Amino acid sequence: MNVSDATPPGDALGSMAYNFAVVGVQKGGTSTLAVTLNQHRLVCQAPDKERHYFDDETVDWSSPDYATDYTAPRRARVHRLLGDASPTYLYWPHALERMRAYKPDMPLIAVFRDPLERLFSHWVMLRSRNLAWPDWPDFLTEWPHTSLPDEVPDDVRTMRWRHMTGLARGFYGEQLQRGFELFDRRQWLLLELRSMLGDFEATVHRTTDFLDLPRFEHVPPLKNWHAGAEQVPGTAPTADDLARVAEIYAKDLALFEELSGIDTSAWPTRLVLDGGMDPGELAARFARKVR
Repeated sequence: MNVSDATPPGDALGSMAYNFAVVGVQKGGTSTLAVTLNQHRLVCQAPDKERHYFDDETVDWSSPDYATDYTAPRRARVHRLLGDASPTYLYWPHALERMRAYKPDMPLIAVFRDPLERLFSHWVMLRSRNLAWPDWPDFLTEWPHTSLPDEVPDDVRTMRWRHMTGLARGFYGEQLQRGFELFDRRQWLLLELRSMLGDFEATVHRTTDFLDLPRFEHVPPLKNWHAGAEQVPGTAPTADDLARVAEIYAKDLALFEELSGIDTSAWPTRLVLDGGMDPGELAARFARKVR
């Protein structure tokens, strides 16, 4: 660190407003990307990776207090960017509208992953944290969305709805359609998990370029943060489960491909839909993580 960048003891540097966001998707590599960006000398590490501000239904959104509620301490004089990596924002009803009201020119980053793989990884995460969370069959049926929800129900606990709307999070096409209506397409950086892991250095350079940051001289080594448990107790997905969910996602996946330009040809959901993969093969792979 340059001596001029250091923070002398007791020196009050004030606070910073959040000025970029990683908005999705959960279990898509957002932690890996956010932790890496936080190692850039010009990026201030937020107290929490996921601020969960724009999906907070207790905020008075008719008169939000951004200066009090949506800032973090500046850690060094040189810092100029502060990111909020909350992967709920992309799918959460009204979150992006609230973000636009806060900062219409907000740079937005989204990392996408095959919808079936993402859904299963989401369930594994919940079960590994607490076995009181529902088993796979109930995870699919508690809120069996067939499109992106427009509102958060009034009669449910927000935390449960956040965790149990796994199906809703996979409607990437509708999410992007809504996002592009609210923010200029040039404000979006769309990434794909397989490509990110396959060439992490190129992805990080692409991201720092997008954020108008100088590139890392040495990109931090790839570390898969929050990769999930090796195995969890429960009921493994069946081939019928996966074939049915793939069909639920079919129309939306085509919309996502059109809007994003991301190549999904290697995604299991696309392969199952096109007959290039037996859903039983994918079910057997998933079953290795369930005991």
